[in-house]
Amino acid sequence: MLSIEKKLAKYLTEETGKLLLRLSVAILILFHGFKKFSYGISGVKALVLKAGLPEFLAYGVYMGELIIPFLLIIGLFTRISALILSVTMMAAIFLAYSDKLLMLDAKTGGPLIELPLLYLLASLSIAFLGAGKYSLDRKIHS
Repeated sequence: MLSIEKKLAKYLTEETGKLLLRLSVAILILFHGFKKFSYGISGVKALVLKAGLPEFLAYGVYMGELIIPFLLIIGLFTRISALILSVTMMAAIFLAYSDKLLMLDAKTGGPLIELPLLYLLASLSIAFLGAGKYSLDRKIHS
């Protein structure tokens, strides 16, 4: 088994893992951003107003779900971008799920906040790991 592990380690590198994590999170978040870009953010505005916050804060969703994912894809300002995405996900959890934080999904058995929580934790992981060698950050700082 150790021999198989060593052979896999040659091809399944940390650098490739960082790229895969960055691309996965960013591309999946972009789907949410494109929907809001195409159909508007009235739902987000309603959640922001319901929380007693100023409506203009809803426009931050465009940064968190459109601009930041593009920066993550190319690996530019990766750590700060990942932190901004983390804040976006914390806001999404607060606004959309604050009354359901400890509830479980009857269909899956998982937490109702599973998807935004996964994005939050993955983006924090990216912030800690950095962009890796397949990024503009690496090119700029080399």
